[in-house]
Amino acid sequence: MNTNKKEYFMNKFKKIGLTALAGSLVAVSAQAGELTVTGGANITLKSGTAASGSNTSSRGIGTDKDVAFKGSGELDNGTTFTVFTATNDSQTDLTSGYISVATPSFGSFLMGNHSGAAHYKYDEEVPTAYEQLSDPSGNLMPANKVGDFMDNNHITYTSPTFDLGGASITFDLGYASDANDTETGDGGVPGEGTYGTGQEAGVTISYDALKIGVYGAERENPTKTNGTTQDAVQDEFNGVWYAKYSFGPVSIGYSESYLDSGVSETQTVGTTTAKTLRTSGGIFEGEQIGIAFNVNDNFSVSYSESTETYNAQSEAASQDVDQKTDSIQFAYSMGGMSIKAYQIEIENPHMDEDADDSKITEIALGLAF
Repeated sequence: MNTNKKEYFMNKFKKIGLTALAGSLVAVSAQAGELTVTGGANITLKSGTAASGSNTSSRGIGTDKDVAFKGSGELDNGTTFTVFTATNDSQTDLTSGYISVATPSFGSFLMGNHSGAAHYKYDEEVPTAYEQLSDPSGNLMPANKVGDFMDNNHITYTSPTFDLGGASITFDLGYASDANDTETGDGGVPGEGTYGTGQEAGVTISYDALKIGVYGAERENPTKTNGTTQDAVQDEFNGVWYAKYSFGPVSIGYSESYLDSGVSETQTVGTTTAKTLRTSGGIFEGEQIGIAFNVNDNFSVSYSESTETYNAQSEAASQDVDQKTDSIQFAYSMGGMSIKAYQIEIENPHMDEDADDSKITEIALGLAF
């Protein structure tokens, strides 16, 4: 055979072999992991009096669009990994993301930003048909803020589920090197902020239809007062516990929360002064109770209420102030579409007895894919 023709055919065979090898590698890679995309959109009609103390009424139509990407894979030893990221409403930036590694027998580890911290499993854990009580006014509800400073580039460990006398027990431990609840992306690390490190711990116990959770979080507050002393500044501590019980189509729940920002109140704080979480000194305590009823597989209703109490913890301050919230909700689903609504009333918003009461109604049409 002509030498040139032989080299020509050999080169052809090499190209065919390399193409087949590349194709097989792609096939193996595709089997090793997968990427899924989920999302949804909500069209809302909201009306009522804003919880701003100004008795401002408004009505408007809003839209909310979310897209999330989730990739996962498995190693030969059974360890699995997951990478998650979600976009904001305009899909121009990211709102949250995490990387988790789950071992077959030693629990799981999660490194995240604005998602995955342990506090998400414990705050406001009372049953509702639609939204948490803090939805229209998250900054007014101390229970919603418990441990939220752990969201910034944290690492969270979740233990395997242990069986003890028929009860299932799970532990959560978390650490954040910069507990400022700020966003850092693209491999960046947070710089020095107002606060130092943060730690959190929680335990969940399930026995038959009963579920109980206890959680606590603390962060360093190295801020100096007047540049010289720390008498009026201490580390911040947040805590919450809840209990939920289900019987047939009915679920009931109760929760108590505690938020001490570590700042002492140095001025007289009357009952007619608006309070700001983590700015006003003193202690914020709250309790929530809720009941939900699943009428059938598609329709559910709920009622819940909360009382948030402010205590200035100062001889110069006057008596405690209660902020009371109650809500009735319903939800109806039809496959990928749902109709949900709530009416929430807030008495003494911002723990201010002079503030006008707030009443907010929201109706939402949801589409999920």
